[in-house]
Amino acid sequence: MTYARYGGPEVLELTTDRPKPKVPPGFALVRVVASAVNPVDWKLMAGGLDPLMDVHFPVVPGWDVAGVVEELGVDTYQFEVGDEVVANGRRDEVQHGTAAEYVSLPARVLARKPASLSWEQAAGLPLAGLTAYQTVRRLGVGADDTVLIHGGAGGVGQTGVQVARALGARVIATASERNHDHLRALGAEPVSYGDGLTERVRGLAPDSVTVVADFVGGVLDTTLAVLAPGGRHASIADAEVEQHGGRWIWVVSDGADLASLGELADAGKLTVDVSSTYPLERLADAYRESMGGHTRGKIVVTTGD
Repeated sequence: MTYARYGGPEVLELTTDRPKPKVPPGFALVRVVASAVNPVDWKLMAGGLDPLMDVHFPVVPGWDVAGVVEELGVDTYQFEVGDEVVANGRRDEVQHGTAAEYVSLPARVLARKPASLSWEQAAGLPLAGLTAYQTVRRLGVGADDTVLIHGGAGGVGQTGVQVARALGARVIATASERNHDHLRALGAEPVSYGDGLTERVRGLAPDSVTVVADFVGGVLDTTLAVLAPGGRHASIADAEVEQHGGRWIWVVSDGADLASLGELADAGKLTVDVSSTYPLERLADAYRESMGGHTRGKIVVTTGD
């Protein structure tokens, strides 16, 4: 799938005449089994990140992938042909994505597919998983912490809950009531977002929380109101946190971190909730569902067999 101009899902086209990607030294050619949809995909397509990243049309969208190594570039010693792998394939420039039959990626962003996850679950792990994992680790979360996660039922939030719980922390997570049981199953104490959130969090944590991870944006006032003195906070959606002692996180594509997530999955401490799947030619429909903003788990696109 490609798009040759900025716009909505209507600009996506099924393209059949693109050459197979080249495989430079240190790269692997991956035959795509599944890829995942993330909000950044359609925000890029609409031109929303044009100030940050160079875009070269036509663009194959998508960053997340699960697939099989088909070919290795010179001195790509970390993998073998036939290995099942996952990756967040973001590059410095936007053009070659994962909504395709093949994608060529540097070995440093690849990790072996967790055996415990299906292809669809594995495809949904990289971007959301790395975002959550790197945020939680950079905040220094440990067993003595009480963590508030804004947006606990989203793809990033669910992984954040599980990673923080695996580190021994107590977790409070915001979500709509329909997702509360799911969050409880992941080990979090759910709380409804919206008016009165500060009071509800204080009701669960009268002594304040020590860490806040914001995965939705627009909640800085609540964060500052419930955070203990000396507490740590970060956001992936609100740069203003930097003016209040917090960190603004931009995920790094890192195969080693992704391998750590895979180890958590295979140890039974992490799973990926897949809400829906689409064949590649229906990528526009997958984007429309994502743009609706009411999906709890990951939206996955399958390629070929």
